[in-house]
Amino acid sequence: MTPGEIWRGVRWYLRELTGETQYDRYLERHTQEHAGVAPLSRREFERRRIAAADAKPGSRCC
Repeated sequence: MTPGEIWRGVRWYLRELTGETQYDRYLERHTQEHAGVAPLSRREFERRRIAAADAKPGSRCC
């Protein structure tokens, strides 16, 4: 593996781990399902995602 491939792998892993890719996936789904409707801003998307997580805490420790 080249250093560039290793870096891309680490970057992909960290983005998946932190949840940063969720907004990218939302944009992909939104453009496919809701053509002509403006998507949520990144800030609004994060607000709604956090509110939903707070409503259903699941297996979080805090």
